[in-house]
Amino acid sequence: MTKAYAAQSETSKLAPHAIERRELRADDVAIEITYCGVCHTDIHYAENDWGGTIYPVVPGHEIIGKVTAVGDNVKDFNVGDTVGVGCMVDSCRECSSCEKGLEQYCLNGMVPTYNGEDLHDKSITYGGYSEKIVVSDRFVVRVSEKLDPAKAAPLLCAGITTYSPLRHFGVQKGHKVGVIGMGGLGHMGVKFAKAMGAEVTIFTRSESKVSEAKKQGADHVIISTDDKQMEAAAETFDFLLDTVP
Repeated sequence: MTKAYAAQSETSKLAPHAIERRELRADDVAIEITYCGVCHTDIHYAENDWGGTIYPVVPGHEIIGKVTAVGDNVKDFNVGDTVGVGCMVDSCRECSSCEKGLEQYCLNGMVPTYNGEDLHDKSITYGGYSEKIVVSDRFVVRVSEKLDPAKAAPLLCAGITTYSPLRHFGVQKGHKVGVIGMGGLGHMGVKFAKAMGAEVTIFTRSESKVSEAKKQGADHVIISTDDKQMEAAAETFDFLLDTVP
């Protein structure tokens, strides 16, 4: 049995709970979890805010850990590697989306890291608020040993959410990028855009976040409730990253 933290109902708090992890399949990687970030989605699922939560639910999809074992067909990971697991752990692997490496758009439905149904044995998936996890190697990523694993965990959700569009649309040195919102995603967006060489402007409603935005590397800060600032900024950006929705 594996120690975990689970919510038993939409009104209960997370509490210790024992779960069972599957035996290794040929393409599986067994991971001892060392860190797991807290995403607001975890709270929504624990409290059944969106409906459909299957209890008991073990949240957590920003997982960092060490490989403890690999299946017979696994070639890219070895015992001792530092790895990560994000918000999904399987898909049909056969549809047009999966064949393009876009499993998040799986036409038959991707399997989330928790509160999903395993495609093979129909068991319910449990997330990273636990000691260990077993995941197909296709949904495991290598994490650089140079990174602090505690700080790397949010890269598995908030990180990829903001990095992906910036990379997809080719943000580079000299581009002017506006990041809308200065929450968890906004922090990531600023850092990534700056690392890509862009001139970065944060849009925020709060004067109190100006110093924080500058601390994270923003070149400029626009208070979005100030009509004059907004009018002056119109049509001056190459790319806008909207983190508010």
